[in-house]
Amino acid sequence: MSFLKNLPYEWQVGLRYTRAGKRGGRNRFISFISLISTAGIALGVGALIIILSVMNGFQKDVTNRMLSVLAHVEVFDKDGGMPDWRQQAANAQRHPEVKGAAPFSETQAGLMHGGEALRPAMVRGVLPEQEAAVSDVEKHIRMGSFAALRPGQFNIVLGIDLARSLNAGIGEKVTMVLPQGTVTPAGLVPRMRSFTVVGIFAAQHQEFDAGMAFIHLEDAQRMLRMAAPAGLRLRLADMHRAPQVADELKKIMPANLEVRDWSKLNANWFAAVQTEKRMMFIILTLIVAVAAFNLVSTLVMTVTDKQPDIAILRTLGASPRSIMQIFVIQGALVGLLGTAIGVGGGVLVAQNIDVIVPFIENLLGVQFLSKDIYYITTVPSDMRWPDVTKIGVISVVLAFLATVYPSRWASRVKPAEALRYE
Repeated sequence: MSFLKNLPYEWQVGLRYTRAGKRGGRNRFISFISLISTAGIALGVGALIIILSVMNGFQKDVTNRMLSVLAHVEVFDKDGGMPDWRQQAANAQRHPEVKGAAPFSETQAGLMHGGEALRPAMVRGVLPEQEAAVSDVEKHIRMGSFAALRPGQFNIVLGIDLARSLNAGIGEKVTMVLPQGTVTPAGLVPRMRSFTVVGIFAAQHQEFDAGMAFIHLEDAQRMLRMAAPAGLRLRLADMHRAPQVADELKKIMPANLEVRDWSKLNANWFAAVQTEKRMMFIILTLIVAVAAFNLVSTLVMTVTDKQPDIAILRTLGASPRSIMQIFVIQGALVGLLGTAIGVGGGVLVAQNIDVIVPFIENLLGVQFLSKDIYYITTVPSDMRWPDVTKIGVISVVLAFLATVYPSRWASRVKPAEALRYE
């Protein structure tokens, strides 16, 4: 190529060593090893991008399902009740990020139906007409009606798995047992109340479908013997800004109110997901490292084979630094080429995984996510460019590090010793 003639000789020699040689079995073998190193880096980088994108997709999907029931931010009164919740809701909605607010009360309770065992559940008291402003639970109703929660009628909406475990259907009675007891002459008696099932929802999240129920806020306050709601639930325009918005709300709301965002309310789950992603990143980065350090053996073989050429270049006036640059260029080109192919392939697969996975399933006659086991039947993907950039940079850095020892060794070759037996 004509443009190669204008490059410094270090680049010309490095490029020639990287390409397949036309003469000599050893040259072709070294070029084959370079090709294998390039393929290894590309596979490692591509796999890392695809797997992290799928993990991000699963996390995003689960988070969205959680937040269809949970609020983005919750505000509690430290004194146990919020009688001025309308005023505090108005204060919170002055923040430009807050798009909805609704009062609630919440308690742990036991539910039973007929001869079924007592099932634990998180019972949340809400105002049905305002709940749509902070959650999508009404959209998840499978049977019955969420609007049937009316004050004083003691109706209840159950998660689908909770209803199955209780063997309770629409119109049937379930008994709620609260841990807070009532003192009687016979001793401490648990509070109990019969509720009528008027709705069943399916949020497609195991924790909520198997352990959550909704009742009207006034009924919850009667059961808990509270004069006011426990707090407010807020929905934001951007759920990812919940921690920042929560901190800003703390500054503009009264000191007796506690503000918590959804990431704090589910801290254990998100910590587990982040730890899993971090460990997966480390494990897959080691695969890239193994492929990158294959360059060491490739360059060592090249240096051993090219010692006479190195000696001639040294005799013609090439400095040790120039010799070192030749082999750094060779290794860097392999690393850059492998990284570029891996990034291109990984991004292509990650962005089209919704097409590729069904094609493979149809081709092999299998289903990776069975409807009988999983709530989702498609493999989600959420490719993030910061992850791609980080993976690419790490791969290139590892490739450069792999060139250090062989190139330094090549720069120390003594011409007289290299040409002695030639």
